Amino acid sequence: MSERDRSRATSPKRLFDERFLRRLEQLALLSRRAISGRTQGERRSPKRGQSVEFADFRPYVPGDDFRRIDWNAYARLERFFIKLYVEEQDQTVHLLVDTSRSMDWGEPNKLWYALRAAGALGYIALAGLDRVTIQAVGTVQGRRAPSFAAHRGKHHAAALFRFLEALEAEGQATLGERLARYASATKLPGPVVLLSDLMDEGWESGLRALASRGFEVTVLHILAPDEVQPNLVGDLKLVDVETRQEVPVTVDHETLQRYQRRLEDWQAGLRRFCGARGMSYVPVETSLPLEELLFTGLRHSRVLT
Repeated sequence: MSERDRSRATSPKRLFDERFLRRLEQLALLSRRAISGRTQGERRSPKRGQSVEFADFRPYVPGDDFRRIDWNAYARLERFFIKLYVEEQDQTVHLLVDTSRSMDWGEPNKLWYALRAAGALGYIALAGLDRVTIQAVGTVQGRRAPSFAAHRGKHHAAALFRFLEALEAEGQATLGERLARYASATKLPGPVVLLSDLMDEGWESGLRALASRGFEVTVLHILAPDEVQPNLVGDLKLVDVETRQEVPVTVDHETLQRYQRRLEDWQAGLRRFCGARGMSYVPVETSLPLEELLFTGLRHSRVLT
């Protein structure tokens, strides 16, 4: 039985209950800049249309709606001007879930935690009239990675949850290749959340590719408690869950201290990299209750409001 199977055996069959979903509707995803969407929604767009928020004036031209003429401007300037307002449109929220085998580890299980976090963020976006798409970013040779096409509206939540519940940890992480391919193929960049343990050296080039296409990047760096504070001692053989490569090690107090320093340096480097490029970096241990991540951690990081 895999780590994830053991986690599922002691977890509810569904990602969430109704009470939790009702709480999620209190939250909203923050967008750090105006976006161009497809249909009317709840986000500010750089386009000019009709809403309650004034944006600018332009001269009247034949055919314009007389109801939009600014008569105060006419009284001052004796010329007709039309009021322009910020058009509110939906945005596409992109959720990228690392489904490589390294995610199928830990207690609580990293992949199951990532799937629940993605489900919660997807539901929040759907409730806010945004479009939501999900892409698995693990790699299985010769097989196309599973994806959930962009949908809009809460009535698609059940399908989104079913898609996430069906995802399995397979293959190796190739974040650089996968994220670059996703960035180049996407027609409507918007907020993107990567949920990954980042156990792949390609994360840097992948995040650069997303940023270069105009995505608003948030990284949820998901690690299990035993990865943050290993409870190991003695002569051991460590096995890479993706490559099956074995590495003999001797673990003592000094080894654990070196490991802790390298982990802290790694996360500090990730935070600097993301901060310098306007990305949000959120380290997460799977022992953190999901409710606390959503209602405290992601609010503090200005990902949710």
